[in-house]
Amino acid sequence: MRPKRILIFGGTNEARALADRLVEEDCDVVTALAGVTRDPILPRGEVHRGRFGGIEGIAAYAHERQFDAVVDATHPFATKISFNIAEAAKQLGLPCMRLERDAWHAEPGDLWREVADVEAAARAIPRHASVLLTIGHRALEPFLARSDLSGVVRVIERLHLPLPPAWRQLQKRPPYFLEDELQLMDKERITILITKNSGGEATAAKLIAARERKIPVVMVARPHKPALPTFSSVAALVEALKA
Repeated sequence: MRPKRILIFGGTNEARALADRLVEEDCDVVTALAGVTRDPILPRGEVHRGRFGGIEGIAAYAHERQFDAVVDATHPFATKISFNIAEAAKQLGLPCMRLERDAWHAEPGDLWREVADVEAAARAIPRHASVLLTIGHRALEPFLARSDLSGVVRVIERLHLPLPPAWRQLQKRPPYFLEDELQLMDKERITILITKNSGGEATAAKLIAARERKIPVVMVARPHKPALPTFSSVAALVEALKA
């Protein structure tokens, strides 16, 4: 494989693994991080931190740095940046691929209700439920606006908005482990889990814990993203780049 200049978008585990692998393949790699996480785990290779300013900014940067290909390895729910990446690559005529972890699927014993978005998830919660809310730090309003609910909001980055008295914040970085998830659900007397279908092993223990405790799960489905060649493994995507 001849040395190539690859621009990777994303602070995910998959993005870091891809950057590490491409550096080993003697590629010139830049990983672009949006800056949402204050203290991210950095990949090998060069890192660009901060936003580009939309499609035009991405296209200008990719053209200036003369990249040979672009990889969208952002979070499965990061829709806006994915559309911007795809359009910028299209304008430049650059190959563009997506690296995205497989979605979770319900297994025997799971009590899942799949919904289209967070607003539908908030409506699906029974009255007076004790909630474990694991959807990130955005779009919390539909849940916190329900005065009949209580529970735990788990986030990686500390929230800067005040929570109602019936809610508490739990700041913790994955991976999460089954025994810890079981203890959390028991201690907080959780009666329902709300999560996005992000996929991956690092946060899957909550689903196993909910299954073992027979706790219902409201699962927010993945949003629509641009049609791109998509790979769930680093090895498969690297082979595609070689081709």
